[in-house]
Amino acid sequence: MVARMSDTSPRVRGWDAASDLEKDPAVVPNPATTSVPAELRATIEEAMTRYPDPRSAAIPALHAAQEVHGWCSPEAIEQVACVMALTPAYLDSVATFYDMLETTPVGRHSVYVCTNISCSLRGADALYEAIRAAAGEAPELNVRSFECLGACDIAPMASIDGVYVGPLTTDDVPQLLKDIRAGQDVLPEKQLARRPCADPKAIG
Repeated sequence: MVARMSDTSPRVRGWDAASDLEKDPAVVPNPATTSVPAELRATIEEAMTRYPDPRSAAIPALHAAQEVHGWCSPEAIEQVACVMALTPAYLDSVATFYDMLETTPVGRHSVYVCTNISCSLRGADALYEAIRAAAGEAPELNVRSFECLGACDIAPMASIDGVYVGPLTTDDVPQLLKDIRAGQDVLPEKQLARRPCADPKAIG
């Protein structure tokens, strides 16, 4: 997950927004009245076992809820809060801090184009604009520029539903979008996970 480092994003809430002191204190959702999908509950409970402090599972738990709901909706946060015995306000503070947790409805396919320095120097800005133009207003696509995705060796690159692909050029854009819309592997020959590795024990 990537923390939001700037307040220029339209998705970042104002740090100086006044608290609503008229609201009731935050409470943990009641398990008797809060419905949680069984598979999501199992995923969250398994994540909580990995840490000495179960609250440390907040990020994987929210990510799991996002996979189910498409974004960290109030209902999704309520369900996670119920399972983790936390307040929705606590989880909302986590969800609004990390850039890969969506707090507004978005397209079900994430297309994150790295535009940090290494990728930018190799044409990422033009790549990002080409993808945006080709995607248009397609509701199923969540096209965003990203500060850094940590794969400078394949710059310029993008993360497509969590799959790293690169190096990319603007010529790759039509096939990239075609693969996404068809539900196929996106540019398999350019996927980072499929690159040859010097370590014979590495798992591809």
